[in-house]
Amino acid sequence: MSSTTSVRAVLLGLVVLFAAAHALVQAASAPQTKGEVVYVTGGVGADEREKLKAIEKDFNLKLIFSLADGAFIADVAVVVKDASGKVVLSEQAQGPIFMAKLPPGTYTVEATFEGKTEAHKVTVGQGKLTTVQLRWPGSAGSKTVQ
Repeated sequence: MSSTTSVRAVLLGLVVLFAAAHALVQAASAPQTKGEVVYVTGGVGADEREKLKAIEKDFNLKLIFSLADGAFIADVAVVVKDASGKVVLSEQAQGPIFMAKLPPGTYTVEATFEGKTEAHKVTVGQGKLTTVQLRWPGSAGSKTVQ
């Protein structure tokens, strides 16, 4: 293989890798539907947080995940249960922000990071965003995001 062919192969590989990474970031911040719940997760990087901020009016629950020192975290398991304890949504947050559009009512949100679960009762209504900040104690090995 000539050096020109090798350079082209490397460049093509980089383009494919960049496109795949870009698609993953876009997918993380694209609204999804599960049952009657619409949700979106993401917020890695300032640009993605701005995109989520622009659509937050379409949701009535916003969860923000961070360590006690304020560093954002991702890979948080989120379970939302209705007042009767039925799971209405169970997903993995791909970034520090998780938003959902739920039917008005009272819910229990359970968020688990590195084996530690934070549970909060929330009441959501129509057309009003309820924001809950969930914080975990940090550790030297905790994975944070920008």
